[in-house]
Amino acid sequence: MPLISARSLVLASLASGLLFASGCKRQTDVVTPDQDVTTAEDNSTTESETALSGDIMTAAAPQDETQNSSPAVAGAAELARVYGTCGTRTYVAATRTLTIDFGATNCLCPDGRYRRGQIVVRFTGANLARHSGAVVTREGYFVNDNQHTATRTFTDLGNGSFSVAVANGSIIYANNGGTCTWTAQRTYTRTAGYGTPQVADDVYSVTGQAAGTNRRGVSYTATITKPLVKRGDCYKYYVAGTVTLANDKGSTLVLDYDPSGTQACDNSASVTVGAWTKMITLR
Repeated sequence: MPLISARSLVLASLASGLLFASGCKRQTDVVTPDQDVTTAEDNSTTESETALSGDIMTAAAPQDETQNSSPAVAGAAELARVYGTCGTRTYVAATRTLTIDFGATNCLCPDGRYRRGQIVVRFTGANLARHSGAVVTREGYFVNDNQHTATRTFTDLGNGSFSVAVANGSIIYANNGGTCTWTAQRTYTRTAGYGTPQVADDVYSVTGQAAGTNRRGVSYTATITKPLVKRGDCYKYYVAGTVTLANDKGSTLVLDYDPSGTQACDNSASVTVGAWTKMITLR
């Protein structure tokens, strides 16, 4: 039986140290920095789903919480801009429950992702204005055929700001692609747009951290090291900010949403591992 050289052991250790996850890493035989950009893309997906929950509450909350099927505060045009025309909105006053149902088959949404299933908002605060209190879950919910589960609890912080605690988060990837899990805490500080039901004029500065395990069983932490900037007119992507992902192998990856420094509304970002940097396209 051949002996394993010390050099081989070192190289194997370095390769395993490049495994990251905040979302998730596709299964490969050898992990290199170039292959690991999927980690950053998946992290962006989980952030986008949390942001979508907040946008839906802002736009789709009922005008009169005591009436079944009360119209949305923001109007039909704004709802179509936020989540498209194939999502059906219902509101039940007795349980203070808002449901956005994308149906049983894939529906192409304005952010370029296919969705099916339901986003369910159960309001718990004194009133439904903005994010006064709500628990958001997903039921039979898929994005691009990957199943998402999580419980997101919103807390009003006043002046249009709110925090979100994410529990039981997971993405179950299609075609036996594995499962990743995470928890997170986010604070959305409103910097513009307070006082209107429209999402387009909202601007938030987002901070917080997350932790979990990727589909390969590697533990990680994700920390927003420069506040993310979320603009309502560019709801598909964050326009600035950085997230640092660190795993239990001692490696780190930095995701930069604004490598050009212009805060452009586009799907360009960069990932950096040590001295290695690559431009990526967010999905």
